[in-house]
Amino acid sequence: MSVSDRSGDAEAMCPHRLVLEHVTSRWGVLVLIQLLDRPYRFSELRRAISGLGGRGVSEKMLTQTLQTLERDGLVHRDAKPVIPPRVDYSLTDLGREAAEQVRALARWTERRMDDVLSARRAYDEARDARSRAS
Repeated sequence: MSVSDRSGDAEAMCPHRLVLEHVTSRWGVLVLIQLLDRPYRFSELRRAISGLGGRGVSEKMLTQTLQTLERDGLVHRDAKPVIPPRVDYSLTDLGREAAEQVRALARWTERRMDDVLSARRAYDEARDARSRAS
């Protein structure tokens, strides 16, 4: 999801899909949901995301994700001219709207996970039965 990895052709051909990929990427989802609570400094955002379980986000990936979301107009980067440097990240109005949608989808997956697991078991059992019958 690097800003520099983007090809102009991909943007021109399907810009909607590209934004959807940014918003729903592995780290994009977590950044957006976390920033719904409040603005964060880079290091505290990284810790907060890493504390959600699983493997932590690298500095490089978090930087790329934030740059991409900033370019899309979803994240605001506020660099304060102080020593040591201080940079805060927050959601724009557009970003807040996207984050609320992503959070709703995340909550839906939490509520419906038992149904998904049940469907997976049924699918796997039926596939196994077909394989044994062949």
